Amino acid sequence: MPSVDPTSIFEQAIAEHLTVIRSIHAQQPLLERIASEMTAAVQAGKKVLWCGNGGSAADSQHLAAELMGRFRRERRALASIALTTDTSILTAIGNDYGYEHVFRRQVEALCEEGDILVGISTSGNSKNVCLALEAAKERGGFTVAFTGQGGGAMVGIAHAALCINSKDTARIQEGHILCGHMLCDWIELSICQ
Repeated sequence: MPSVDPTSIFEQAIAEHLTVIRSIHAQQPLLERIASEMTAAVQAGKKVLWCGNGGSAADSQHLAAELMGRFRRERRALASIALTTDTSILTAIGNDYGYEHVFRRQVEALCEEGDILVGISTSGNSKNVCLALEAAKERGGFTVAFTGQGGGAMVGIAHAALCINSKDTARIQEGHILCGHMLCDWIELSICQ
């Protein structure tokens, strides 16, 4: 069995990470638009809903928690819900309607005009996330897609699509979390002023 060269693995991962993170700077106007929409929504008493699969489900939960609890500053709690957390809902909808509908049904029940839905998918093609974005748009929500390079089907559905410039799932997820943290910081600063 060949030995692993940790230096090579770490150096390559760090170099790829830095390249991807630096490329996000070009999307600052888009991030500002998303941050402004989210801030206006929470200031109006609206909700931010999040969904994704696998690692993107974990990112949804992480970012929902940053808004519901706090990110850096003491402030009021903000209505922020990950649609990825209730196993009874997910399994019931998956069993009765099919897995592609697990987020759409929740959006139908929870999303109101003026709410925000953030759908996260590294490929941009997750059917259940696409259907959730479509349902949120139909209900008058503002829709945001977090995707990878090219954006997939979600680009044609969402009002705003943040496409991380990579095809590597790990690097895309790292970019999503950085962007999510920047959005949380913007929202908090706006709420605390």
